[in-house]
Amino acid sequence: MKSVLSKRTEITSLTLATYNIHRCFGTDGKFKPARIIEVIKQLDADVIALQEVETSRDAGLDLLEQISRQTGLQAIAGMTMLSETAQYGNALLTRLDIEEIQREDISIQGREPRGAICIKAKLANKAIRVIATHLGLLPSERRTQVKQLLKILEQNTTDISVLMGDLNEWYLWGRPLRWLHQHFDKNIAIPTFPSRFPVLALDRIWVEPKSCLHTVTPYNTRITKKASDHLPLKAELII
Repeated sequence: MKSVLSKRTEITSLTLATYNIHRCFGTDGKFKPARIIEVIKQLDADVIALQEVETSRDAGLDLLEQISRQTGLQAIAGMTMLSETAQYGNALLTRLDIEEIQREDISIQGREPRGAICIKAKLANKAIRVIATHLGLLPSERRTQVKQLLKILEQNTTDISVLMGDLNEWYLWGRPLRWLHQHFDKNIAIPTFPSRFPVLALDRIWVEPKSCLHTVTPYNTRITKKASDHLPLKAELII
């Protein structure tokens, strides 16, 4: 990937997005990777967290390679389930120059494997850490996983910290959200699921310090209502 940091030295904004792509199956039941790639292009974000990314060797589709080639973004895989014919999990796309990559296992025994991708980069002389994740379906899972993620953030301080992904947290007064509010300050709950008539704020973007966070908006268009069962969530940071 060609570095764009040299072209961005005077730019003080950073665009983030998180998107559960539902294995490229849309709300119309159709498998259309091209539709997901078009949404990613439209987002035009510097860092994008993806969830439910599947690569199927049987179908001859390396989805991340295809996304990277068509968007020019560096793709980092964070697969949590592997078989002889397929890989499934998280991914992170970025146009930043990455200094460090970590993959964290936050799985709970007996439940679907879960993970987090942690990267460190620099922009405008600021150190930025981004964690992209997809949490479990049970409240007990999410409590343990949020504790693990907060420990990572507390042990690896940077000028700016970001946690984003599908948190699967619909209990607005649950302990995971309370703990995250304490660390990042209160976060606006923006409905992103289901994409056709969003009522649940499952997808989140948390930023520390909060003063960097300029806007957070759902990317709600005709194509995003069909491309996946989640809407993308997009944030603009001022560095």
